[in-house]
Amino acid sequence: MQTQTELERIRQVYAGYRERGLQHGKWSEANPGNRAIVRERQTMAASMLAEGGRISLENQEVLEVGCGSGKVLRSLVEMGAAAARCHGVDLLPDRIDAARLVLPESEFRVANAEELPYADNLFDLVLVFTVFSSILNDQVAQSVAREIARVLRVGGGVLWYDFRFNNPTNRNVRGMGRRSIIRLFPNFEFRLQSLTLLPPLARRLGPLTSVLYPALARLPFLRTHWLGLLKQRSSALCPLTVGRDSVES
Repeated sequence: MQTQTELERIRQVYAGYRERGLQHGKWSEANPGNRAIVRERQTMAASMLAEGGRISLENQEVLEVGCGSGKVLRSLVEMGAAAARCHGVDLLPDRIDAARLVLPESEFRVANAEELPYADNLFDLVLVFTVFSSILNDQVAQSVAREIARVLRVGGGVLWYDFRFNNPTNRNVRGMGRRSIIRLFPNFEFRLQSLTLLPPLARRLGPLTSVLYPALARLPFLRTHWLGLLKQRSSALCPLTVGRDSVES
């Protein structure tokens, strides 16, 4: 019952986003600040994957949980992943329809991430971008995390991108701090890097975005998200190291 209630809440929230036209409003790709956010994330993700030993994505099976319209997976294809080896699941049929147009060679399914329609140990890399911040029920979040671990191959990784903090203007999401990530993926080691200039500020930079975004994004307190690569632990315990603007476990 809790699962059905939470799934229906998520569907209603995203239906509301669609009705308000956010994709063509404040989330629009036409906004220079939004484009800067995506460029920064893609650059840092490519670097993090390379440092994690995933220099070549061509032969890797990739799944995105909560794939939306497929734009994140498309960016991974631009980094070298094979479109035919990319897969995505989402709760909302209209988002899956959009994803199929963006990446027609990839496979997309409408599915509940608590019951992923895939065999065990199938994927080398699983993407979760602003997924867990949208799940407010802890039991549902734990179920999704367990399913991700189930379909991931030994030695596989989870590429994580999500809010660090609560959003005071949107009660339908919650911040995912380091401890929250540890609770979801206790048997994984991880590296986290803070990034993404406060989006309402980034979207107001206008023609000065190319100059101001990099300068402001250097300030740690203005970075709102974590980007991380999570890998299954090779041992039960692993020391935790905290840097100025990154965390490793």
